Amino acid sequence: MEWAGLDFLSSAAPDRSVTDDAPYLLDVTRLIWRRWKGRHPTGIDRVCLAYLRHFGGRSQAVIQHDHFRRILDRGASRALFDLLEGPPHRFRRQLPAGILRNVRGLNAEGRGRLYLNIGHTGLDSAGFREWVGRSNVRPVYLVHDLIPITHPDFCRAGEADRHRNRMRTVLTTAAGVIGNSQATLDVLAGFARADGLSMPPGIGAWLGSDPLPLPAGFSHSDHPTFVVLSTIEARKNHLMLLEIWSRLIDRLGHDTPRLVIIGQRGWEAQRVFDLLDHSEKLRGHVVELNRCSDEELARHLASARALLFPSLVEGFGLPLVEALGIGVPVIASDLPVFREIGRDIPTYLKASDQQAWEAAILDYARPESGERQSQLLRMKGFKAPDWKGHFDTIEKWLRSVG
Repeated sequence: MEWAGLDFLSSAAPDRSVTDDAPYLLDVTRLIWRRWKGRHPTGIDRVCLAYLRHFGGRSQAVIQHDHFRRILDRGASRALFDLLEGPPHRFRRQLPAGILRNVRGLNAEGRGRLYLNIGHTGLDSAGFREWVGRSNVRPVYLVHDLIPITHPDFCRAGEADRHRNRMRTVLTTAAGVIGNSQATLDVLAGFARADGLSMPPGIGAWLGSDPLPLPAGFSHSDHPTFVVLSTIEARKNHLMLLEIWSRLIDRLGHDTPRLVIIGQRGWEAQRVFDLLDHSEKLRGHVVELNRCSDEELARHLASARALLFPSLVEGFGLPLVEALGIGVPVIASDLPVFREIGRDIPTYLKASDQQAWEAAILDYARPESGERQSQLLRMKGFKAPDWKGHFDTIEKWLRSVG
């Protein structure tokens, strides 16, 4: 949580005359540093932005930087929220000045209000738990997953210990916990039992999705195409798909279906990066797009025979929702969270069964695929979860927590 331009906050003196009357306190630290560093929004960033848009008008901002935390007054908060929702190119130029104009508004009081931390921000930082008690805030955390704990091999070195500390902070300080799925809450409850900790009041609330903008006058390509949409990292199982495509190219040559990989490069996937960068065999059959507008994403998805989602573990599964929401079939790993969200609609396969995945891909590539047609029929009753439904659920639950 380090970015230039905010160092002065650590020495700002409290001003008891600040406007300090918002019903919620919203932590926007993750949004600040992601925007400051020019990072393309991830799934968690989009959730943080959705909470900003919904709660911003009724919230004061909380920011964390190194070893301190601050609650901004309503004027400073509004200026900061406007910057976070504005064009990225304005952010680095206007952030320091925008906050400096409102420096008197720092160090407002918690006064027992609900503090919303949506991005796991700072939960493993030194002094965070002490700040929660000292500042008199009542935290509500949104837990996205426990993957670093349950599957440490898929994460950066040391991340498992950091995430255990985050989840212990959640369990020992929370007034309430939001899970992005019931599956995530169940895993958190299992972690609590194993650690001898109590589970705070919780609710599972599926994340909303903004409908993708389908292009007008769109027509499907004659050449079958499949899309995989996710950060390129080990647990997403891209390597299995590339191994399947390598075999398909040997067998089918020019008739091999096209694979479009949409997502930023992550970690623990060097073999995948090497193949994407250097494999002449894959070139022309596999396309990597690290950045993609919503319009381009909608066009690629709409042209696909199916979205491929072979993850080994997930906390939610927004690509599944986005694909089904615009009528695109999904072939997915048989994970509890996918079953929870997609019910009986997708074709589910064991994540490690390469033969089954290869057979399904070849079947869905055929214009007369019976399984694909069956999924299109099952899909007719699907209603994508939206942010209105999410926040209707959360608002009602927060009233019981508050």
